Amino acid sequence: MKTENQKWASLFRVAIVGATTLKGKELKEVLEERNFPAMDIKLLDDDESLGQLDQVQDEVAFVQPVTATQLEQMDFTFFASNEKFTRKHWKLARNAGSAIVDLSYALESEIDAPVSAPWIDRELGRHPQLGLESTVIEVAHPAAIALALLLLRAQKAAPIRSVVATLLEPVSESGKHGMDELHEQTVNLLSFQPMPTRVFGSQVAFNVIGRYGDGAAGTLESIERRIAGHLARLLDGRAPVPSLMLVQAPVFHAHTFSIYIELEKNVSLGDFTQALAGEHVEIARSAEDAPSNVNVAGKDEILVAVRRDAAHENGFWLWAAVDNLRLAATTAVECATALAAVRPHGKVQ
Repeated sequence: MKTENQKWASLFRVAIVGATTLKGKELKEVLEERNFPAMDIKLLDDDESLGQLDQVQDEVAFVQPVTATQLEQMDFTFFASNEKFTRKHWKLARNAGSAIVDLSYALESEIDAPVSAPWIDRELGRHPQLGLESTVIEVAHPAAIALALLLLRAQKAAPIRSVVATLLEPVSESGKHGMDELHEQTVNLLSFQPMPTRVFGSQVAFNVIGRYGDGAAGTLESIERRIAGHLARLLDGRAPVPSLMLVQAPVFHAHTFSIYIELEKNVSLGDFTQALAGEHVEIARSAEDAPSNVNVAGKDEILVAVRRDAAHENGFWLWAAVDNLRLAATTAVECATALAAVRPHGKVQ
């Protein structure tokens, strides 16, 4: 039996930067649900969030500032902040010797960090390229993870000739500001008041758009390129990268996908569906279980409905949904768990 000192020595010190963001809150929940071996979880964020009360491991915790002192002795630092905030502070964590798990996508343009998704590593039977020298992990985009897994499964039925996917983006991918803007637009439109467009530059409420308006905080095209880039890196030539189109949907949570896959030969609907089914993929058998933003909320699985294309016997349509925040947080924790296995416990590198 371990002594009390041995027990604490086997635990890690963890910091969440961006703890009050949507991703940060989901990440904290997943860390606790999965019993990540942490002796301490620090909640860090920007000046606007300082002093906010939260609960960590059944104890009251305050949100604190991101400083070099706060990051001292941290074994893992998760960046769930926005890209700008991550770029400003990530070197503090690196200089403190902490391993970094980035959910903000900021570091893919700063350094050559591996884009990681343990679901895909397991599906391909490959080991993550991690070692004592591994200090930064870029969490793959949740839409890229879901697409990669479905394509790898689909080609077990037969080689894929072509694939096209349309992705519906939830406003939670733009953080709390995106959520607030959709809510305010909805309320203001119903009361015939001017609507805010600071985040999307256009009307999103009661609307589906393929391009943000002038003055938007970002572009759908840049997100689309990121998803395609992550997908190519995850697949690593094992399956074709689909033609992608990303559209902004007036929904708060969850990515949904319309995917058309044409195989090289004719297979039965049953065989194709069986190839897709398995770990992390739940096949919808009834209308009540159909993939939707509502039905997938809080789930760890990708929900999928399948039908044969009426015009092409080798073609299949997939309608799929995945909880974007849940999958991002789960992937981050699994990446940290994999890295923890190769790092000395409770010791900063």
